[in-house]
This record gives sequence, C-alpha cells and structure tokens, in this order.
Amino acid sequence: MTKTLNPHIKFWLALVRVPGVGPVAVQRLLKHFSPEQIFQASRASLTAAGFSDKLIEALQNPPWELVAQDLLWLEQPDNFVLTLEDVDYPASLKEISDPPPVLFVKGLLDLLQQPQMAMVGSRNPSSVGVKIALEFAQALAQAGFVITSGMALGIDAASHQGALNAGGYTIAVAGTGLDRVYPACHKQLATDIVAQGALVSEFPPGTTAKAGHFPRRNRIISGLCQGLLVVEAAAQSGSLITARMALEQNREVFAIPGSIHNPLARGCNALIRQGAKLVETAEDIFEELGQYNQVYKSIDAQINQTALDLEQQNLLKLVPYSPITVDNLVQESGYSVETVSSMLLVLELQGYIAAAAGGSYYRIQ
Repeated sequence: MTKTLNPHIKFWLALVRVPGVGPVAVQRLLKHFSPEQIFQASRASLTAAGFSDKLIEALQNPPWELVAQDLLWLEQPDNFVLTLEDVDYPASLKEISDPPPVLFVKGLLDLLQQPQMAMVGSRNPSSVGVKIALEFAQALAQAGFVITSGMALGIDAASHQGALNAGGYTIAVAGTGLDRVYPACHKQLATDIVAQGALVSEFPPGTTAKAGHFPRRNRIISGLCQGLLVVEAAAQSGSLITARMALEQNREVFAIPGSIHNPLARGCNALIRQGAKLVETAEDIFEELGQYNQVYKSIDAQINQTALDLEQQNLLKLVPYSPITVDNLVQESGYSVETVSSMLLVLELQGYIAAAAGGSYYRIQ
C-alpha cells in the first residue's frame, strides 16, 4: 500500500511520546486544540483549559529527538502510523471509550479494515486447547475473518498459527514497540505475521514490555474485532479481562465450554454463565454473527478471482469491507471515472461488492 503521510504526523507522534499523556488526556487536549496547536499553546491557554502544571511542563518540552526516531521507523518498508484523524484508522476502534491516539502498524495495513475475530486464552493451555485454537482459527480464517490476538504464549500463538496454516490473515496486537518481539521466542511467528498479516501497537518503537502495557493492549484486541472467542481460561485469567472489555465495547463474546474438573475451563464456563455464547463449532459463531453472513458463506469464492481480469482484480483489492466512494477509488487506482464505474458494475454483478448509501461500495467477499 502506498504511504500517504499525515502532514501533522510529527505532532501526533510527539503527543504519544510526552510522559504522562495517555489516550484520555489526548482526548481532553483535542477538545481544545489541534495536535499542532497543543505544542504552540501558551502556558496561560493550557492552564485556562484546565490542565495541570505538570502536564503543561511536559507538553512544552516534547522529546523531539524521539519523534525523529519514530519518523525514521516510519520510512521503512511496510511500516505505517495511523492517527485518530486518518480515514484508514479502524472505525470499530474509534468507538471505544479510550481509543489509541496513534497506531503503529507493520505489515498489511488494509487488514485493519476487514472483519476480525479475536481469539484469546491461557498462556499454558492443554494440548486439547491448542488443537481447538488451531482448528477454530483455521475455520474462521478460511471463512474470511482476520484472526486477531496478542501473540502471547499458548492460545494466542496457536490462533495466529491456525490462520497462517489456512492461508488466511492474522493481526497481532503487541504490548511493546514494533521494533521488539515479546516473548522473544516468537520472533519467527512475528516475521510470518508481517508477511501474512500485521503487527499493531499503540506503543512507539523502543518501548519495552511492562506489565501495565498488556491490559491496554487487550482493549485494542477486543476493540478491533466483531467478536471475541475465549478458548481456555482459568478463573483468574487475563483473557477474562479482555472478554469483559469486549462486552463493555458491545462486542459478541464466545466461549468454549469444558469439564467442571478442568481448571482451564473455569474461566470459559464462568463467561457462559454471565451471558457469553457457548460454542462447540465454528458454525455456532457464524450463525450468531448473522450480519457477516456474506463473508463466511463465500468460503469457496473468498479469493477466487480467476473470472476477473487483472485490472478488475487490482480494483477489487482497493475496495475495503467498509464503504468507499467512487472518487476515492479513482484516486487510489489511477483509472478514469468511466473505467472504475464500469469495473464496479462487473464486480457487483459477480457478487464481490455491494452498493452502499451515497454512491459508495464495500467488499463482501
């Protein structure tokens, strides 16, 4: 994907680099100032807006040398930065109460716009749990869902691997900067994900793993997805925190039940008692997510574009699963309005896309 840099990107990067400025503080600041104005505002105007002396001091001394390093990272192939004001920022993530002001992405950026199923579970799963995660991830990926998880040991890793094994796509949300891999033993997995998916983080390059980063990561995992599946989880599991976040974000939560004698099933069984959907097969998820019916009923035709010529295939790749206007497609493709309109008609007739309000189109397989 061609990079189009936000002209204010350095100010967004400075915001996330300023110590003590988290997503909630950024939202407060943006109610009063643009990102550029934040760093030009006087102490008096920041004080009048209700900000503390400590925060004002930090804002007036931003770490521009670190921002310069981030911009160098951004220049590397397949590295992207999305801000809240970018059109490519995932709409579902914007809906949560504290969306990340900036997302660092390495890999296939377009995947963030596609329907996603999050999968989480124990870091020390049973062999049966690993097998279940692999099988569900494979089936969901074959059905057109991007599998999103946290690249942790256990169920997370199995979920990513299942999607890769199926030739599908997967997104790993990291609790570190994307120039690091945590845990270190997943270096090869991270490489495979970049080639067939994307790594995502709200933390800038150079950020090391800290305990407080992972709950923050979890809200992104649940925020990106249409539904979340918990495979195995103990009674006091971090996966349950992610599930609660998903419920608060009005996402569908699914759980695989287990024996009452299995400690790794207690978290899932508790979720089911609290209203999570009990699932035994991937079809149970498909039936629940009826609004994505077009996605999972097109398994055989998912990437079957042999009936399309090369130009039609290229245009189809530019159509996301959320509405895009004809003008935007003309701009991105370089084709004329007449050519794009003609190809859109063919793609619609063949069932690859559907029309939306306002003369827009979105992909359905």
